[in-house]
Amino acid sequence: MMKFISWNVNGLRACVGKNFMDFFNSIDADIFSLQETKLQEGQIDLPLPGYHCYWNYAEKKGYSGTAVFTKREPLNVTYGIGISEHDNEGRVITCEFDDFYYVTCYTPNSQNELARLDYRMKWEDDFRKYLKELDKNKAVILCGDLNVAHNEIDLKNPKTNRKNAGFTDEERDKMTKLLESGFIDTFRYFYPDAEGIYSWWSYRFRAREKNAGWRIDYYIVSQRLKGRLKDAKIHTEVFGSDHCPVELDIE
Repeated sequence: MMKFISWNVNGLRACVGKNFMDFFNSIDADIFSLQETKLQEGQIDLPLPGYHCYWNYAEKKGYSGTAVFTKREPLNVTYGIGISEHDNEGRVITCEFDDFYYVTCYTPNSQNELARLDYRMKWEDDFRKYLKELDKNKAVILCGDLNVAHNEIDLKNPKTNRKNAGFTDEERDKMTKLLESGFIDTFRYFYPDAEGIYSWWSYRFRAREKNAGWRIDYYIVSQRLKGRLKDAKIHTEVFGSDHCPVELDIE
């Protein structure tokens, strides 16, 4: 079995100061991916023996950024999606293995008053096209903070958030479109009716204490991997960020 972990750490240096390594070591993932590392090259010394490490940094300091740590060396690693307007924020890393592509992604946030919604819509279409191209070649495993709660069951307060970033009709429609183009939301595949299980909580209003959260961190896979899926988990017990880690287990 293979175990994959994805975690938006909201600043890796801060998270390392809050037991990141304890979780990393105890979970013993085959591939461990990060979003929102908020690093430039050389700003952290993180020895991870037994892992091949790949980093994608944003040009802007202290912003965005992704990383993948994998026990098995990939055949090939690419950064970004090959479109310059999307590729300066360190948002995507793709690792190619024998039988699948592993893609970690930190989707752009539509921001307050939806200032970036138009850009986000363009991103969604371009990124979906990128995934579909990969999927023609071999199966895709996508993980990361995709910055959308897909359905009402995926956040605590759907009614009051209808027009807020991460739960607009436009963003939710793009997620529907992605899934309809041949992909599975693995957590919902295993737990279609599970309520009150979230992966992100605002730092304000004691949201985590009250479990007023959103499920915006995902493992999404090509339909043809369905037979290999074993379980999907959301590690709500793990602290250190405003997000918690999510997991996928496959045969």
